[in-house]
Amino acid sequence: MSTPAYQQMVFVNLPVNDLDASKTFFTELGYSINPQFTNEDAASVVISDTIAVMLLTKPFYATFTKKEIADATKTSQVMIALSAESREKVDELVDRALAAGGSPANETQDHGFMYGRSFDDLDGHTWEVVWMDPSGIQS
Repeated sequence: MSTPAYQQMVFVNLPVNDLDASKTFFTELGYSINPQFTNEDAASVVISDTIAVMLLTKPFYATFTKKEIADATKTSQVMIALSAESREKVDELVDRALAAGGSPANETQDHGFMYGRSFDDLDGHTWEVVWMDPSGIQS
């Protein structure tokens, strides 16, 4: 019997203004909150088995850095990209984000074999949602 391969996890830490509003936003997108890593200062949003988004109140986030916390509604430092299994799933997720209070971030990108849309969450963090057809990629 072999040992399963180690799967590296990704934890994206984001400062938020209103933890409860952000938790509601992400649950409206269809994600769950992991109560084991959630309290009054932080919430763990389960994106997949290997990806979690840690929503941190700004005072709590500040305990992890000596840098000034950027205002994501005014500056961009990172864009978080998520894959989707189809064009329809791209639209479904982005449409749910917009209905939950997010805002459009960039123009829709349609290159035939690749399709993507983006939104800004309640705190201005930009999320890209992309579908790519591997059979359409030229080697």
